Amino acid sequence: MARRDSSPDFIEAIARGLDVIRAFGPGQPVMSLAAVAAASDLPRPTARRILLTLEQLGYVRQVGGQQGSAGQVGQLGQAGGGYELTPRVLDLGMSYVLSRGLWEVARPHMAALVARTGESSSIAQLDGSDIVYVARVAVPKIVTLAVTIGTRFPAMQTSLGKVLLAALPPDEAERVLAEPSRSGITPRWQPDASERAAALREVRARGWALTDEQLARGIRSVAVPLRDGDGRVIAALNVNSHAAETPLEVLTGKYLPLLLQTASAVSADWAVCQSVPQVTAGAATEEVS
Repeated sequence: MARRDSSPDFIEAIARGLDVIRAFGPGQPVMSLAAVAAASDLPRPTARRILLTLEQLGYVRQVGGQQGSAGQVGQLGQAGGGYELTPRVLDLGMSYVLSRGLWEVARPHMAALVARTGESSSIAQLDGSDIVYVARVAVPKIVTLAVTIGTRFPAMQTSLGKVLLAALPPDEAERVLAEPSRSGITPRWQPDASERAAALREVRARGWALTDEQLARGIRSVAVPLRDGDGRVIAALNVNSHAAETPLEVLTGKYLPLLLQTASAVSADWAVCQSVPQVTAGAATEEVS
């Protein structure tokens, strides 16, 4: 596999390790060595060494077959065994969520919103041409696509994504949308450039976004921006419903005002958190001395 970056500072081994972790996609909780190597586009010996390293670090474990260890690398992946990720992998994503602090600020407001609407609510941020869910309070309902923290969808076909894209200058939004999606989802709505521009102009004008089965059948949602103390859009917040259960009139007439109130409260609390001076332990010790 050729290097993907010619910079002398680029560490290819780390990139390959992340490729192996990402190989475990939806519906693939357990994978053989051969499957991991194929999905990550790595030679089997390389994939095998990475899996052994991840196993030693606690991010991967073997299931079925003969268990391997640092002294049994020759047996790794034999006798019909496979590999699965461990819950420790969640630390990688949660480090981002918790370091941002937005989840702790938003959680009580989202819980109150869900209690009043009876619908799920999520926060997402933009990553290339996709959105990535960074917070969610859900209600048990059968929907077309499962959503958890870390799930990604094409941005343009979601209400959350439309809000985030509309916050960008039009040229930058088109540049972002030119990037290939890494979600693995083929959305129902495939707008051309003029349709995208018109949709984002509408979102900018009214300050909120609607999606009605544009991503997948049965998914209907409305979203609004979350802002920091300087007014910049830092994320988007939505109410998600099933199209067969919630009419558009209810979504926009009843839930949208509640959503706007919630976003205002979250943004206000976030601005307060930003204004609190951050004092490190080292700095505090230095002041005392």
